[in-house]
Amino acid sequence: MQVCRAINCILLRRTMTPGNMHDIVDGFAKMGFPKCGGVIDGAHIPILAPAHLASEYVNRKGYFSMVLQALVDHCGCFIDINAGCPGKVHDAHIFWNTGLFRKLQAGTFFPDQKITLGEVEMPIVILGDSTYPLMPWLMKPYTGSLESSKERFNNRLSWCRMTVECAFGRLKGCWRSLYGKLDLADDNIPAIISACCTLHNICEGKGEQFTQAWNSEIQRLEAEFEQPESRAIRGAQCGAAKIRDTLREQFEAESHQ
Repeated sequence: MQVCRAINCILLRRTMTPGNMHDIVDGFAKMGFPKCGGVIDGAHIPILAPAHLASEYVNRKGYFSMVLQALVDHCGCFIDINAGCPGKVHDAHIFWNTGLFRKLQAGTFFPDQKITLGEVEMPIVILGDSTYPLMPWLMKPYTGSLESSKERFNNRLSWCRMTVECAFGRLKGCWRSLYGKLDLADDNIPAIISACCTLHNICEGKGEQFTQAWNSEIQRLEAEFEQPESRAIRGAQCGAAKIRDTLREQFEAESHQ
């Protein structure tokens, strides 16, 4: 725990930053999504039953867990994390109570760089799945009956979202303790998770090799501790749907060029 606390105290803020936003935006643009500054998702980390309020840690798949919510860049490095919320808590509720949400809502997390699509002004956005709220700065997939243009939008968003899924896979592949149900006090586990995320960024930044054989072990563990699905959030902040529709129309127009 002393090592993990030292990693978090000294290295976390140095390694977990947005970095060069121009490179990140360009990276996601090459994947097909313009003006994107990151992708957000949550991962459930299995834990032993906590001594107190254990029922709050039982997720929708029936095992005890803590949630790691992370925003990653186009290379799969963590830009921002929140670790330690009980597994029963909905991803959107975790997000609403983070400093990341408050900064994005205030427009202070990313540089104030906006573009105009048609008649719609669009800030740097992040991408999430259907469990997150649709905001002017957070794009999510369309749901329900989908016409071809909406499917095209969803496909582009899904392609970019693979970066966060890959990041979680590499994190768990390298730092197997995250699947070890650590025999620690539950208030110590978030420090372990944060330290692993910091080490992940250092290894990714140094180009450390990821052994593909680790993937088979992770797939086995993922099958044992299947990731629960959160309920979709259907609300949208004013103006968010218009931005998403404008992006959809642009993607549709590009497909016909």
